Amino acid sequence: MQASARPFAVSPLFRLLVAFALFAFASTSSRAVIVRGTVTDPLGAAVPGARVQLIQGKSVAGSALSGSDGSFEIRSTGSGRFVLLTSSPTFTSGISQSFYGGRTDIVSRNVTLEVASVTAQVTVTATGIPTPIQQASSAINLIPFSALQTRVGVMDDLRQSPGVNFVQSGQYGGVGSLFVRGGNSDANKVMIDGVTSEDIGGRFDFGTVSSTALDGFELYRGPNSVLYGSDAGASVVNFTTPRGATSRPILNYSGDAGNFHTWRNEVTLSGARRRLDYYGAFSRFDTSNSIPMDRYHSSTSAGNLGYNITANTSLRFTIRNGVSATGLPGAYSFYGIPNPGKQSDQDLYSGATLENRWRDRWHNLVRYGIARKREQAVTFYAPGEAVDYPGFGGFPGYTLYFGNIVTIDGANGTSGTGRASFLFAGTAPTDQSSLRDELYYQSDFTFSPHFIGLFGFRYEDERGSYNNPNFFESQVVKRTNYQYTLQFQGDIKNRIFYSFGGAIERNNLYGTAGTPRFGLAWVPVRPGNGLFHGTRIRANASTGVQEPSLSVEFSSLYKELQDADLTDLIEAYHVRPIQALRSRTFDVGVDQNILGQALVLKAGYFHNQFSHQLDYIDNGTLRTVFGINTPTSIIFGALLNTLAYRAQGFEGELQFAPTHRILLRGGYTYLASLVEQSYSTDAIANGTAAVNPNYPDTPIGASYPLVGQRPFRRPPQTGFFAAQYTSNKFSAALKGAFASRADDSTFLSYSDFNGGNTLLLPNRNLDFGYAKLDAYGTYAFTHHVTAFAELGNLLSQQHIGPIGYPSLPFTFRTGLKVRLGGD
Repeated sequence: MQASARPFAVSPLFRLLVAFALFAFASTSSRAVIVRGTVTDPLGAAVPGARVQLIQGKSVAGSALSGSDGSFEIRSTGSGRFVLLTSSPTFTSGISQSFYGGRTDIVSRNVTLEVASVTAQVTVTATGIPTPIQQASSAINLIPFSALQTRVGVMDDLRQSPGVNFVQSGQYGGVGSLFVRGGNSDANKVMIDGVTSEDIGGRFDFGTVSSTALDGFELYRGPNSVLYGSDAGASVVNFTTPRGATSRPILNYSGDAGNFHTWRNEVTLSGARRRLDYYGAFSRFDTSNSIPMDRYHSSTSAGNLGYNITANTSLRFTIRNGVSATGLPGAYSFYGIPNPGKQSDQDLYSGATLENRWRDRWHNLVRYGIARKREQAVTFYAPGEAVDYPGFGGFPGYTLYFGNIVTIDGANGTSGTGRASFLFAGTAPTDQSSLRDELYYQSDFTFSPHFIGLFGFRYEDERGSYNNPNFFESQVVKRTNYQYTLQFQGDIKNRIFYSFGGAIERNNLYGTAGTPRFGLAWVPVRPGNGLFHGTRIRANASTGVQEPSLSVEFSSLYKELQDADLTDLIEAYHVRPIQALRSRTFDVGVDQNILGQALVLKAGYFHNQFSHQLDYIDNGTLRTVFGINTPTSIIFGALLNTLAYRAQGFEGELQFAPTHRILLRGGYTYLASLVEQSYSTDAIANGTAAVNPNYPDTPIGASYPLVGQRPFRRPPQTGFFAAQYTSNKFSAALKGAFASRADDSTFLSYSDFNGGNTLLLPNRNLDFGYAKLDAYGTYAFTHHVTAFAELGNLLSQQHIGPIGYPSLPFTFRTGLKVRLGGD
């Protein structure tokens, strides 16, 4: 008899096991970290078939190949800190910055691969959004972290860019001023970790900035008030602090010493653990410099602490504090003896940033930042020889103090011999402060891979003060400013890249100002390994606006009349508060890759117009030119927005890497600048410009340039070069910067022993040209110990600074770097 078929019986225990397995599988899947993104080339085109590996520690946590559209997705059951290692034929392998991923997180990380280029470069300063530099329409230079490893400051590396003239009035600790494309030294927006860092009105002393805790910096050449508001009239300099990345902490120590009693110590600690990354640094630098009473010391401490609330939401806190003190010898060459003074600075910058990215499309950032800058100066005693002068015409007698007999030689062949008087006002200490609280919000949305919109809002609460007991002067000011920004950027078929936008700035002092900007870049030939593969043509038009400084506001005609209780004159002559300083630029350029990007040529033309700049107008000119009848006994003169000048020129840069160990760079800038309008006492065409009796036929701008001449301290020709060799253990570099002669003033009107102008020399080509050469070298004894040396100013040139300020002669420093820990 045949048995009948029976259905398969499932026991309750088996059903329970299956359900548990399905639950476990679902739980494991739901607790996997997912990393998604797109692999593109520098022009935004998809890179299919790229191998993307998710690395955790020393192991591969997962991998994937990018699809036809460049997209990839990796899943891993691990959690913690990861990096992406991406490779593809004909491209340079890329290693991402470390990031945190939890078991329930979906992390968005896009990858940009370089086409076997010398360096992979991404800019944030140009657009506010991380953008490959090949897509930017602006002129940008990126100084990497490696360039600052053994430096004391940033001055020499700032000179390694086209369009730049860096001037330091003195030696270590002397005021360092940056002139970009003919702009004023206070027309540079300076950011430290996204926090506005210049004084109210744009002044920033680069001479006291230490290289400690700098992860390189970006220099954007041209106005960019659209993104950064007031003070971005000629450039933007963006400093950043390193982040910890290794699972095992890294402790670095660097110590060195050199001539002129110079020594320096630096220590850093960094690392990352799960959601947290950390970095801290401290350094101390001391030197006597080469002239009397010019000792300088500075201490720098910095920290960068980041915490991932989720994989796509992070909180970051940064802080940088600099404390320095320097002698104030002044223009030592003009007096033959130093001014017995001291200046102390305390600069604190800090910010807290909350950042979120939603599905790689919507990015939001809010940052609260502070800048606290305080400065004190004192002259210990009256310098030089005291000479008493009798009173006359009912005025009391007075005393002046004079230096030694000196001969001042200008680079233009002029000279003057005599004794210059010090501007001695008294020994009571003076102090000033510039305080800022800032709130910044940015929201950018990627509508498509080819179109991104950005909205920004900035609020500033600025306070400042100046106290000079010697003149019984005390001033306090408060400003509240707002800015709204709207910008769009994108590309057409990964060949044409555009950005356009505008901002409205509402400043408490000068009112409302609009700043539009437009940029366009076209890549007719894509980068590749062939000859002349990679051509980019770029054009940019933008505007800048600058708020007046505290000293300018205090010295403006409006404030002078207000303080003198002459408000009737303010109404009668419709005198307004000092207005914003304006700038606009148009520049075009071409970047050409040659020999498969081993040789890169960059060339461009720029035309800048600076208007509503500042003139000092004396009482007589106020009457005769402007018809403003002020009492001579009360108002001696004041500042007005009546100066205008233009600056145009050519920039060229060449980079060549014949092998992977050798890199050669060079650049040249020709600047043609011209003062077009001025009503200052020096510049008006009514014969009131100063004259040195030894040069009776040459009118001189004592404090301001004359109409038809060049602005001060803008040499027509500047340039730089660098030759670098790097191997596994040894590296060496020779770097140089040069500048031609520049117009300037000795600023010694009516200050010689006879109360005349014999020490006031003609402006044309008064400053000497120079060529500054520096050599650097490192040798790694082991992975943990490296020796280094720096030889500065090999030619021992004394005229790298402006006339009157002798530069440091030949210097040397040598030391060791010790590294402990790390992966």
